[in-house]
Amino acid sequence: MKKKITGKQIWPYLFCAPFVFCFLMFTLYPTAYSLEVSFHDWNGFGDKVFVGAGNYLRIFTRDKLYWKAFLNTAVLMLLSTPTTVFLGLLLSYVLYRLRTAKRFFQTAAFYPYVITPVAIGFIFSYLFDWKTGLMNRLLQTAGLLEEPFNYLQSPAAIRLIIVVMIVWRYLGYYTMLFLAAMTSVSPEIYDAARVDGASSPQTFWKITVPMLRRTIVFLTITSVIGGLKMFEEPMLLFSGWSNAQAGATGGPGNAALTVMWKFYNDAYRLDSRLGYAAAESYVLFLLAMTAALILHRLTRERQI
Repeated sequence: MKKKITGKQIWPYLFCAPFVFCFLMFTLYPTAYSLEVSFHDWNGFGDKVFVGAGNYLRIFTRDKLYWKAFLNTAVLMLLSTPTTVFLGLLLSYVLYRLRTAKRFFQTAAFYPYVITPVAIGFIFSYLFDWKTGLMNRLLQTAGLLEEPFNYLQSPAAIRLIIVVMIVWRYLGYYTMLFLAAMTSVSPEIYDAARVDGASSPQTFWKITVPMLRRTIVFLTITSVIGGLKMFEEPMLLFSGWSNAQAGATGGPGNAALTVMWKFYNDAYRLDSRLGYAAAESYVLFLLAMTAALILHRLTRERQI
């Protein structure tokens, strides 16, 4: 005999229905549709031409620019992720032990994270512009440079500037998460270490770092995934301040071209190859998932 559904039993389903509907319409359906598009040659208009795995084969065999973009992305991610995690951990430890003006310094550390990416692009484009940039002015005033240096024409300088942008933007976010994790550590542990004569560096390496291991792993994995999807920082750097650099795709020698920037160009800016761009995005998805699984396996706690 079937049970009759009462009003109390149906309310949970009604409350969940809006989320489920939005998830199906705006997340699951577009994801499945883009996967179907990746097997076609299509520019967004007209009929789609089925090419099977042709788009994927082209990426792995003929598209050297895609793998150059992936190499650039990996280099930027490998430089920025450890730096941001370590500096965020160190800064959070300093703020945690700070006695005066703690709120002020916490707010100041978090402030860059709430600045819009467009504003960040303008700030760094202005700082490193070779004609009117503040960095060249300071170095020339200090006598370290005789003539202005064109940072945005040097591949090494471009990568370094992007890394600085990423670290400056996300350092406050990492610091706040580490600070929140530190509040769960009993102060008695630090008091006992202080009584035993442990110095601040010893306390940091022997107590703070091991106690925050799970937070470090979480931020590392999410940072790697986010780094592989890097798009805003390099693109805005070349379209922020200098009109001479505006619209430059990937900078000189494509030194700043990332996978997502190439995807954006292929999908919307060049000849609108939506099918091929969809295939690029799924290749990046597989690479990001592989990296996340490897990191999870390397950093998981061993069960005794």
